[in-house]
Amino acid sequence: MSSASDLARGLGQNAEAVCRTYLPKGRRQGRYWICGDVHGTPGRSLYVQLFGERAGKWTDASEGTHGDLLDLIMANRGLDFRAACDEARAFLRMPIVPAKRMEVSAPAGSSEAARRLFAASKSIRGTLADVYLRSRGIMLPPDISALRFHPRCYYRAPEGRQTWPALIAAVTDGAGNVTGVHRTWLDLASGKAPVDQPRRALGHLAGNGVRFGTVTDTMLAAEGLETALALKMIMPAMPVIAALSAAHLAALNLPSTLRRLYVARDNDQAGRIALEKLRTRAVDLDIRELVPRAEDFNADLLTLGPDRLRGWIGEQLAPDDSQFLIHDGRQCA
Repeated sequence: MSSASDLARGLGQNAEAVCRTYLPKGRRQGRYWICGDVHGTPGRSLYVQLFGERAGKWTDASEGTHGDLLDLIMANRGLDFRAACDEARAFLRMPIVPAKRMEVSAPAGSSEAARRLFAASKSIRGTLADVYLRSRGIMLPPDISALRFHPRCYYRAPEGRQTWPALIAAVTDGAGNVTGVHRTWLDLASGKAPVDQPRRALGHLAGNGVRFGTVTDTMLAAEGLETALALKMIMPAMPVIAALSAAHLAALNLPSTLRRLYVARDNDQAGRIALEKLRTRAVDLDIRELVPRAEDFNADLLTLGPDRLRGWIGEQLAPDDSQFLIHDGRQCA
């Protein structure tokens, strides 16, 4: 195995082992290894695909960079191309502990596990998940089939498996097929469960999202679930999708019928980069940003209240989309 393409392919076939070696402060989330950057800083900006045809491909949403695992080793270790190839050859000659069978079959298995979890969950109405969302200022919209509640959802912690109540959100593709779930573990006393990562995704997220409403020619895309729900509450007739991260927002699969896309980005660098990537990908669409006053629109909902937030959103909508601000039979200014 000597050529660069052979080395990159070999690294991709062992993507999780590469990530655990060179990015040990990252973590696995569904089909991806997530960390802050190519140097392995903790965070969520860089994601490496672990399975499938694109195994080993990575993207850093905050830097706008991407590559394969040979590129990552070169940047991670500060090597030139030749030295990086030598490093990769040495790595691939070492004994590599194979992933567990369940993890190897993750492209199908984790999506299936997500579907089983969603099917085993129950209606969110009147549950702890409903109470939690109300504490975030969110009154659930009528078309709430994408959200459910599980009273004892497993959480994998370093000290072993735990169970917590959880808000379960279905991640679906454009045809409505469940490809993954997003879990928010909850606690009776404090809202989110007191665990290191109270939010985790399972299954296939890339290109997909948590959907509220049916898209025709206009849609709103948001980073986080609670941001999407806050805006759905303000604009009940607007179709909304939660991408669940800035990186996934940039990679959304967009419906062919779409004419105008509103992007409700978070108020940070990752959100701005995601918006620009969408604009680069979809040059024929009318893409308009919605900018929060605080860090995100759920924070705006809590600080401004529904009426003032509706007014702030109204200032940013195209004039012919004021229909989405109809509330209680009245059009809001």
